[in-house]
Amino acid sequence: MSRPQFRRVAAALTSRCPRPRFGLGTALVGARILIAFALPSLALAHDVHPAAPVVAQSAEERAFLEENDAAMTKMMNDMAAKPTGDVDRDFVAMMTPHHQGAIDMAIIELRYGKNEQLRRIAQEIIVDQMQEIAAMKLAIGEPATDTTPAPTQPQPSVPAASVHHHPGMQMDMSAGMKK
Repeated sequence: MSRPQFRRVAAALTSRCPRPRFGLGTALVGARILIAFALPSLALAHDVHPAAPVVAQSAEERAFLEENDAAMTKMMNDMAAKPTGDVDRDFVAMMTPHHQGAIDMAIIELRYGKNEQLRRIAQEIIVDQMQEIAAMKLAIGEPATDTTPAPTQPQPSVPAASVHHHPGMQMDMSAGMKK
């Protein structure tokens, strides 16, 4: 078939086919497809560390930021639990470090924060999250034994002989709570 004949056949075939119309409807469909593929990756892609390092203004703020970053990193790592096939146990395995992360961050707020309202909220977070961890463990038949009070200040390395005990006050420093 020669080139002019091919053009005539092609023109005859295309004249019988409706021409595609790229209007608002097509644009909306295209946008929906783009969103369907782009949004999940954007929503699931989160950067644990900021792109540019945050410059702390003081040694105290630097310590706060370092401790908070460590708490967040630990929480994110611990939440990546392997599935067991038991949805309820998997839920508890992922939620426990999430709640513990909130506790850890609240403790850091109590160490460094100055705002009394935020310090009270941080105290409530500690109590609420500990209760929720215990409730979740009990719900799946695990004992909720980790009820040691959370420290709010770094523990000084004071020799045992110089520690003063006051009547009516008890201190329970389990091995897991000492720094």
